[in-house]
Amino acid sequence: MRTAVLLLVLIAQAQRSAPTFSSRSDLVVLHVSVVDGRAGFVGGLPREAFVVREDGRAREIAFFENEDTPVSVGLVVDNSASMQRRRDAVIAAGMAFAQSSHPADEIFTLNFNEHVWPGLPDGHAFTTDHDELRVALSRAGARGQTALFDAIDRALEHLDGGTQQRKVLIVVSDGGDNASRRTFDDVLDRALRRDVVIYTIGLDDPVAGEARPKVLRELAAVTGGEAFFPHKNEEITTALERIARDIRSSYTLGYVPDGDRTAGRRRIQVDVHAPDRRGLHARARSLYLPAGQQR
Repeated sequence: MRTAVLLLVLIAQAQRSAPTFSSRSDLVVLHVSVVDGRAGFVGGLPREAFVVREDGRAREIAFFENEDTPVSVGLVVDNSASMQRRRDAVIAAGMAFAQSSHPADEIFTLNFNEHVWPGLPDGHAFTTDHDELRVALSRAGARGQTALFDAIDRALEHLDGGTQQRKVLIVVSDGGDNASRRTFDDVLDRALRRDVVIYTIGLDDPVAGEARPKVLRELAAVTGGEAFFPHKNEEITTALERIARDIRSSYTLGYVPDGDRTAGRRRIQVDVHAPDRRGLHARARSLYLPAGQQR
């Protein structure tokens, strides 16, 4: 009995001492990917290799982690008519992403045309079951118009219910929007108030002529993700597998922002300097908007 009590005490102490972060704390959280000149992911760098600046001023890194931890991730899939010829490829790529991800990742899918609806059955906010994910990705056909910004807005809200501390969205679309009530600035501001990384897969349909790659590039760049524009269907799978590796290889940094909460958007820059002086590149979100502040 004494042994069991002692074990429970030790577990509780370990849980209290484990490093945690929260987008609702005073920390600004950054998920940083580091690549070398061959675009290979670089791990194992110390805290001292990173420099974080907010509006040009260096900030002390108060939190640092480089662990392969699970994430809450949403697959936001365009099901408008312009995506018809890519449907099967997107389903296959989504499953390849799941296979390459952390086994404990919790995933949800969100479909959209002029409407937005969940892929998982009622009562299932997230899943770790790959069979359930396959069914979710296959549930909708491609038809109708495009409410991209409404879908991203809904997905960001859905991510708030995720149990993992790291949050990711993957948006598969041509970037066009002809049916949303929300605007690009609406969803960008909402994303900037969260430590959500957005990756985008731009699938252009030359016949539809609705593609807006600039929108997809900006969403990814300001949140610390990456934009991909595959030309062939098989390249969609390659892009999603790379995203899975990126997520599992990233560093998490946190710093305390300036006390002034009225300055609106802040610019963030992350630099990395390898101890062996080799050339490295760091990618992280470039803007931050304090919660409660409007653009």
